Amino acid sequence: MSAGTNLEVGAELVTQRYVVRRSDLVRYAGASGDLNPIHWSDRVATEVGLPGVIAHGMYTLALAARAVATWTGDAEVVELGAKFTAPVVVPDDDTGVEVEVAGTVASVEDGLATIKLTVTSSGQKVLGMPKAVVRA
Repeated sequence: MSAGTNLEVGAELVTQRYVVRRSDLVRYAGASGDLNPIHWSDRVATEVGLPGVIAHGMYTLALAARAVATWTGDAEVVELGAKFTAPVVVPDDDTGVEVEVAGTVASVEDGLATIKLTVTSSGQKVLGMPKAVVRA
């Protein structure tokens, strides 16, 4: 779908898949200024009770935004939100982990389309109640 394309209520959007590697987390940390070692050190991550190094929550949400941009041809996003409910654990290898973003058009009113998102990694939902509102 592209900007100006009619987003129809009930339309299921093609699932987008993104691989996340440790190198992505390092680049994101530098760009965002979030240098918390839980995003790069297995030792620190496990010491604080995490299963390993985890992706930044905002990086995961950014992947959801990337999917929305792909679906809508870069339509203006007027709202994007979610709760961070489960971590995306990123292994220390060259394979990384996959994040999947699925979407369904929930409503189209007054020139705005609301897209309900499902964001998962390793079969688990990682964002709670994610949604985007775009100018249709």
